[in-house]
Amino acid sequence: QVQLVESGGGLVQPGESLTLSCGDSRLAFSRNRMNWYRQAPGKEHELVASITPTGRVTHYADSVKGRFTISRDNAKSTVYLQMDNLKPEDTAMYYCNTPGLAYVDSWGQGTQVTVSS
Repeated sequence: QVQLVESGGGLVQPGESLTLSCGDSRLAFSRNRMNWYRQAPGKEHELVASITPTGRVTHYADSVKGRFTISRDNAKSTVYLQMDNLKPEDTAMYYCNTPGLAYVDSWGQGTQVTVSS
């Protein structure tokens, strides 16, 4: 069974940075596009960033473009999300996932990011 484990969240002030990590060695990691999503209370999951299997192509939601950077290390079966210049509206539970697992609504436990002064 695939289990994605996210870590690195926390409470930070506006303008600060965090780096999230996620991985699962049981997944055919290097063959999967990996996405970061976030879910604020009472809202649907929002796709934040995406990276192709080789890591050559990335995509970002307009709300995080220029502030967030997605990357991956296939040797470590890990995907990262570097988040800079965090804003209060970035507060949410963050999840990594493959598009297929997200489509069937299968999620890990997530990691909470709270941006507050």
